[in-house]
Amino acid sequence: MRTELVSEPGDDTRPNEDFAGVGVPASGQGGSLVVLDGVTPPRGGTGCLHPVPWYTAHLGGALTELTVSLPDVPLPQVLAQAIARTSAAHAQTCDLSHPRTPQATVVLARWSPQAVEYLVLSDSVLLLESPDGAVTPVLDDRLSRLPRSALATDESIDAHLRNKEGGFFTAAADPAVAARAVAGSVPRAGVRALAALTDGAGRWVETFSEGGWADCFALLRKEGARALVDRVRALERAGGAGKRPPPGRGKTHDDATVVYAEL
Repeated sequence: MRTELVSEPGDDTRPNEDFAGVGVPASGQGGSLVVLDGVTPPRGGTGCLHPVPWYTAHLGGALTELTVSLPDVPLPQVLAQAIARTSAAHAQTCDLSHPRTPQATVVLARWSPQAVEYLVLSDSVLLLESPDGAVTPVLDDRLSRLPRSALATDESIDAHLRNKEGGFFTAAADPAVAARAVAGSVPRAGVRALAALTDGAGRWVETFSEGGWADCFALLRKEGARALVDRVRALERAGGAGKRPPPGRGKTHDDATVVYAEL
């Protein structure tokens, strides 16, 4: 197994709100990856004493441990346990019912000699490459299917769409959200390599239209994760063509994280 991890803040004056981790069990059989994209809160309170990086570090740390230490527990249950553990760490000091309580998108993958399991919640992406080079994106596309008018302001997103039926879901304080994730498994023999990207890195495809997900994976395989992030930054600085982030989601530069693993 070979892995590569790159995580870069969108703004050097602000902490990186992403989290990435790779776990390898003591047996050396299989492994796991975790990628989180912390949701930057709009101006105003969150009901929480802790910043988003605190949340992603705690949730990501729990997920990195549990994906390895509980190999027989399905990933949605692993995510539910990790959310519950993180919520318990600050339930006595913070209002976890606040709609802007710290939260994150989630990508999980875990592989054994028999299978590759996956879980995606919200708009980060997991790419699976088969031995013949075909690339399958695993996407939770609920956010992208919402009309642009619904995303006009942060207030409308919080009030009507975030973690609401008919909207989209992120990992926050309620473990029940894990059941909303896109999850499944494929035979291990059908996966040669995989990659997880936060939407800050996925802009190469989704914002700047430089190619499809198969092209993105080919770039990762040939030039590496650093090259993908560098290309995204160059496009951002140049004001690259292609669709722009919808209102309420746009940033000139976003935190960008990539984990690439050859199995």
